Amino acid sequence: MASTLIDSAIFQGIFSSDAMRRVWSDENRTQKYLDIESALAKVQGRLGLIPQEAADEIVSHCHLDQIDMAKLRQQTERIGYPILGVVSQLNLLCRDKLGEYCHWGATTQDITDTATVLQIREALDIVDAELSAISAALAKLCRDHRLTPMIGRSNLQQAIPVTFGYKMAGLLSAIERHRARLAQLRPRVLVGEFAGAAGTLASLQTGAMETQAGLCAELGLGQPVIAWHTIRDNIAEVGAFLGLVGGTLGKLSMDVKLMMQTEVGEVYEPYAHGRGSSSTMPQKRNPISSCYIHAAISVVRQHAAALMDAMVADHERSTGPWEIEWIVLPEAFCLMAGALKQSRSVLEGLEVDPAAMRRNIDMTHGLVMSEAVMMGLGPYIGREYAHDLVYDICRVAVKEQRPLLDLLCEHPEVNKHLDRPALAALCDPANYLGQSGVMVDRVLATLR
Repeated sequence: MASTLIDSAIFQGIFSSDAMRRVWSDENRTQKYLDIESALAKVQGRLGLIPQEAADEIVSHCHLDQIDMAKLRQQTERIGYPILGVVSQLNLLCRDKLGEYCHWGATTQDITDTATVLQIREALDIVDAELSAISAALAKLCRDHRLTPMIGRSNLQQAIPVTFGYKMAGLLSAIERHRARLAQLRPRVLVGEFAGAAGTLASLQTGAMETQAGLCAELGLGQPVIAWHTIRDNIAEVGAFLGLVGGTLGKLSMDVKLMMQTEVGEVYEPYAHGRGSSSTMPQKRNPISSCYIHAAISVVRQHAAALMDAMVADHERSTGPWEIEWIVLPEAFCLMAGALKQSRSVLEGLEVDPAAMRRNIDMTHGLVMSEAVMMGLGPYIGREYAHDLVYDICRVAVKEQRPLLDLLCEHPEVNKHLDRPALAALCDPANYLGQSGVMVDRVLATLR
C-alpha cells in the first residue's frame, strides 16, 4: 500500500526512478547493514580479535534472504532501531553461539551511518551518470545553435539578441560545476563510521584503530580521523549539493516553460501523442516535464534545509536531529532522480524553432536593436546624448508603429553621421550577438 508519490504505482516513474528507489529501499538498506557486519567480522577475524571460526560463521549468514523482514519490522518498532534486530537475527542463525561475536565493539549508529554512506555512494553514482548525460545533451544544443539568434530577456521584457547556444551554454557551465562539486565532495562524504558508544572506541581495548581502518578499507570508504556521530556537515553537504543541482534544473524548467508559451513558441518539450494534452482543450500542449521538475526540486531544496537542521545535534549522540536524515535523505535523492530524468528527457528531445526565435526578435520592428544604435552613435554625439535621442525615437516608433530603422534614417541628428546602410547594419540582430559564440566555445572547452 503506497502512500507517497515516490512509491506510488502510478506516479513513481514520474517523480523518481526505479534505480534510485532501489538504493533507498528497505531491502538495500538492510543488505548494507549485513555487508558492514560481514566486513567487520572479516577484519576482526584477521586481526585475531574474534575467533576466525566465528567470523566465517557470521559472514556465511550475512545475506538478505536469511533475514525475516516481517520480524525485523516488529523488532524495530519495539526497540526503536533496526540494527539490534538484524544483529539478533544473525546471532540466532549462527551455530554454537558464534554469533555472539557479531557487531563486536560497534554501536548502532556506526552501522547505520556507514550504511547510509554506502547508499549515498550508490545514489551519487546515479546522479553522476544523469548529470553526464544532461551535459552531453546540452553540449549538442550548444554546438547546433552556437549562432542561432534569439531574443534575450530582462525582467521578462525583450532586451537584446543572444543565441540559443549561448543560453544553453550558461546551463551547461552550471552542470559542469555540479559535476566538479560531486567529485570534490566524494572524499569528504564517503567516509565510514566505527567509533563505539560515544565515539572513543573504548569498547575495543586492542586493535581499535586497526579494526576501523580495516573495516573502511573492506567497504571501499575513507577512514574518519574522528567520530562524526553528531558532526553532520558531511550529510548536510550532500543535501546542499542536491539543492544546487535542483536549482539549475529548476532554471532549465522555468525557461522551457516560458519559451513554450503560445505567444513565444521558441522551444517545445519532446512530443509524444497525448502528452501534455488537456481534458477539455484539445489544442493544449502543456510543459509536463518542466512542471514535474519544478515541483520536485522545490521539495529537494526544503529537504536540504532540513539536513542543515540535523547538524544541530546534542552532545556525542543526538536525540532527534539524526532521525531527520532518515526521513528526508531518501526522499531528496528519489525526487532528484525524477528531476534529473525529466530534465534529461527534455534536453535530449527538445524541439527548437529558430524561425520563431527570429520572428520574436523582429516583432518590435527593430526596437531591440536600440542599444546597438546608441553605441554606434556614441562616438559622434556622446553615449549619454545618444541614449536620450534613441530613447525618444523609440517612443515615436512605438506610438506610430513604424520601424526604428526608418525613423533613424529620417532624423537629422542621426542621418548626418550615419547613412541608411550603416544604420541597417546596426539594426541587424546578427551583427549584435557580442561574444556569444566565443563564450559557447569557452564552455565547451571545459567539458570533461
